[in-house]
Amino acid sequence: MDKIIIRGGKRLEGRIPISGAKNAALTLLPCAVLTDEPLTLRNLPRLADVDSFGHLLNQFGVSTTIEGARPGDFGRVMTARAANITSTVAPYDIVRKMRASILVLGPLLARCGEATVSLPGGCAIGNRPIDLHLKALEALGAEIELAAGYVKATAPGGRLKGGRINFSNVSVGATENALMAAVLAQGESVIENAAREPEITDLAKCLIAMGAKIDGLRTDTLTIQGVDELHGATYAVMPDRIEAGSYACAAAITGGSLILAGARRETMPSILSSLEDAGVTVEDVKDGLKVSANGRLKPLSLSTAPYPAFPTDMQAQFMAMLALADGTSLLTETIFENRYMHVPELNRMGAEIEVRGRSAIVRGVEGLVGAPVMATDLRASMSLILAGLAAEGETEVSRIYHLDRGYERLEEKLQAVGADIERVSDG
Repeated sequence: MDKIIIRGGKRLEGRIPISGAKNAALTLLPCAVLTDEPLTLRNLPRLADVDSFGHLLNQFGVSTTIEGARPGDFGRVMTARAANITSTVAPYDIVRKMRASILVLGPLLARCGEATVSLPGGCAIGNRPIDLHLKALEALGAEIELAAGYVKATAPGGRLKGGRINFSNVSVGATENALMAAVLAQGESVIENAAREPEITDLAKCLIAMGAKIDGLRTDTLTIQGVDELHGATYAVMPDRIEAGSYACAAAITGGSLILAGARRETMPSILSSLEDAGVTVEDVKDGLKVSANGRLKPLSLSTAPYPAFPTDMQAQFMAMLALADGTSLLTETIFENRYMHVPELNRMGAEIEVRGRSAIVRGVEGLVGAPVMATDLRASMSLILAGLAAEGETEVSRIYHLDRGYERLEEKLQAVGADIERVSDG
């Protein structure tokens, strides 16, 4: 099994290209199921989850081709065509690898009138029920049955009907599933208390490019006029705001200066404002953002919440950064109840972090020391990489397959800006 070795203490400086967003790509790929014409996605990141989703589409009879992966490129182009859906079953052996597989439920149901999808897997960061997904589809007329670890959904008469969906809690995945299902439903659908993440807007724009009729983009109320069919399209995946935020933390924790090429300020307001509150300089440049830091950072008090508030996917990275701040920070996790598994590993490196319920008290220390650590989930993995970049001595991060689910060519990008980092194989 591979591991990453980091010899820390290097100031990072240079330019890092930001890849297409993992969370957007995994939402756009199932759109291919909604039409029998080709859907071409550009700026698709090279990630294990993207590859797994491609295999899942193949399971349904969707043909996929990849091109544009020239040497040095970070984005790929995938064309998916669902001319004929040969299966509406998403099996456990594929779905267990990533939670995003549940996003095929709405498109399959909308296109074929039925879908059988295994309950999802993904990172072990707590209970992430899909009840909101199922209630949304029921509001569109679907009949749902749970049996033997699978969700079996059917649309009476073969087609969903427009309806009103009012989410009791904001859910990105449930909003995405509901939106993809509603575009082919008969009549008008309204989604209230919809998630407003940039990835939702990216999905809506792709669907509109395919012929969908959607109003209310960037708001918490989406109105969809169902159409009889969608057509093919070519669409570029948005840049990854979480990757950009992670590398911004890398600049901050090493006292460095990085240009994040392609990063969009408007997609990451709370991340950037929190960085600035910590004393980090963020500037707009021609092709993205420039992030610079000099001296010890200021402590912060942060609480995760749905967009546009501070994202749960940046909590672990900020925790690593604030472990070296001049003072005590307070982080509160409101989205997932088990997202502090990186704390013991950071403490092994000399951090002083105490978990109290859903909050973590981070007492800034003068320095971190390299140590063998183990990654527990995707974003926790990145927090350990960040700590290793700043630590004195050598850090060895094992179980890095989590990283490959969300960060494209991480070592290559960091090496290019001065990090002493390499991937090695135990075998």
